[in-house]
Amino acid sequence: MDVHDPETRSYNMSRIKGKDTKPEILVRKYLFAHGFRYRLNVKDLPGKPDIVLPKYKTVIFVNGCFWHGHKGCRYFTLPKTNTEWWLWKIKNTQKRDKEKEIALNVAGWKVITIWECELKPDNKFLKNYLLLFKIN
Repeated sequence: MDVHDPETRSYNMSRIKGKDTKPEILVRKYLFAHGFRYRLNVKDLPGKPDIVLPKYKTVIFVNGCFWHGHKGCRYFTLPKTNTEWWLWKIKNTQKRDKEKEIALNVAGWKVITIWECELKPDNKFLKNYLLLFKIN
């Protein structure tokens, strides 16, 4: 049973943003402060990546742990109501994520996926991503 009535649930879901999320803005501020210049949500690329670094032929996706089904993450918990539908939705999102990553790789782009949980104050993953992909 849902704790909200359908009208409240609908309103809550409508408030969820698809771009300019807090994790995205955090990554963008970090990149800009370190001298990287980028483009946002480039429609010409598969999956419309959150951040595109054309100079380095690298794209960055900033994924929410819940919406993209981050396995083993404490921020990903399957809802107790309408579980089958949520499983289907998250699996389809993961399938699309994989397809767009493959398409970008085939086109010669490096793909970095940063998870929302990796941007929490107790984690220092962003710097490691930049070193791993040698784009700094």
